[in-house]
Amino acid sequence: MLNDVFTPSVQHGLDLAGIFVFAISGALLAVRKNFDVFGMAVLAEATALGGGLLRDLVIGAVPPAAFTDLGYFLMPLVATVLVFFLHPQVERINGAVLVFDAAGLGLFCVAGTTKAYEYGLSLTFSAVLGLVTAAGGGVLRDVLANEVPSLLRWDRDLYAVPAIVGSAMAALLIHFEQLNAVNSSIAAATAFVLRLLAMRFGWRAPRAWHRRSATPEEL
Repeated sequence: MLNDVFTPSVQHGLDLAGIFVFAISGALLAVRKNFDVFGMAVLAEATALGGGLLRDLVIGAVPPAAFTDLGYFLMPLVATVLVFFLHPQVERINGAVLVFDAAGLGLFCVAGTTKAYEYGLSLTFSAVLGLVTAAGGGVLRDVLANEVPSLLRWDRDLYAVPAIVGSAMAALLIHFEQLNAVNSSIAAATAFVLRLLAMRFGWRAPRAWHRRSATPEEL
């Protein structure tokens, strides 16, 4: 089904671009945590490939794509080398990195949903794995860096919600047999724009209804 939406070469190029941007965010966190170059490479690989790896293991697509395509493995290492030598410059353009990260989020949530459906999952669980594909690597990155995952923190701009919207749109397009290059791009773009708006306006998910606490906020 993915090959019906994009040609294999286009799909592969988009995957590599998304992997590279996610890897940059992992390597930058490693620098902030004062990790050595090996730690940087581990966080870059985990961030870039973790979500897709989890998806492939769940749906039984083994060996996972991360272990069958050398480009998938090498791209995070390229990002690691870039950040190792140029991390001050990369930090200065972190806003641009976040924009490309949002684009990767949109792309991966749609691609993850589509691939999960191809392997026999229902539309609901395909959409769940679309979210896992898009955000799972970031969760794994934060856990390895001993951080509360950004996905779970109330004080961070919406990240999961845009991915959920993109995944749900892809699932609905599959249900109505309307998945094509244009419509899948619209679903990915919707997740992308929602993420950008969340960053621009500081949108956050609500906490517990009528939450009351005398204890200090935990950040």
